[in-house]
Amino acid sequence: MKRTLASLLALGLATVATTAAAEDVAVLTPYLSSVATNEMIETFKREAVAKGWTVNVVDTRGDFQQLASRVEDVANAGVDAIVLVSVDPNQVGDQVLAASSKGIPIISLDGAQAKGVTVNITTDNFALGAILSDYLFKALGDKGEIVKFFHSAHPGVRQRELALDKALKAHPDIKVIAEHYVQVPGPIDNARQAMETFIRQYGDQIDGVWAAWDEPAIGALLALQSDKPDSMAIIAGIDGNPQAVDLIKQCTNLIATVRQDFPGIAKAAVHEVSTAMEGKKPDKPEVFVDATVIDRASLGVTCN
Repeated sequence: MKRTLASLLALGLATVATTAAAEDVAVLTPYLSSVATNEMIETFKREAVAKGWTVNVVDTRGDFQQLASRVEDVANAGVDAIVLVSVDPNQVGDQVLAASSKGIPIISLDGAQAKGVTVNITTDNFALGAILSDYLFKALGDKGEIVKFFHSAHPGVRQRELALDKALKAHPDIKVIAEHYVQVPGPIDNARQAMETFIRQYGDQIDGVWAAWDEPAIGALLALQSDKPDSMAIIAGIDGNPQAVDLIKQCTNLIATVRQDFPGIAKAAVHEVSTAMEGKKPDKPEVFVDATVIDRASLGVTCN
């Protein structure tokens, strides 16, 4: 029998065989601790296992150098497909190209297009940023001072930032008075600590918080609840994190999130992996999945 990828991973990939079991799929991410990333991977695993595939997940915990090494390892192991989740493939471009040159299809989820990538399946992240910005600005009456939480290393989050930049030009009475590059892993605690500093610096000047995804929004909320519980600042994020949705229901300062269809992204990825392993090309290099706003109105919640 061929040595399986699972056994290689169990050994920490210290020794890499040159072959893998049939229909072995390696799923790699630096952000498994992210709720959204985890949801995509868990859905992908369920759908893939139902098709009889072996799925092995590698989490490098924010370490992109290790991610590059692991892409190289699984490619050398001869997997049938590589799935990259919540990462810009260009950041491991050499390894992606090397794997692609071996005939291994590479599917990106919530990532970006890049040389060697078969297809990227995501939400239109620029549109997400525009929806978030427009919602927050309207809630502020198109006037106010906001705090920005971002993480440009993620290609989707970067697109959301660009959408914010465009929206700010169209709304000159909205000003960003502070911003913070959120560290990952640990985005909730990192954003909370940054928000505590901003509260000390700006206090009641803060009218709103633009969070590029929900974990920083939750961190900002925790800081407000602890350090300035009477604050009227409003917070909005992206992803539809279940914790964020619960906090919206509770009538906290967190008023909205833009929900991405992560199960839809994962299911589309299974289809694309299957197509690629059959030797077929995708219909197009990038597939977009729809998003919807979740707020008090959509949840049927009335707050005093």
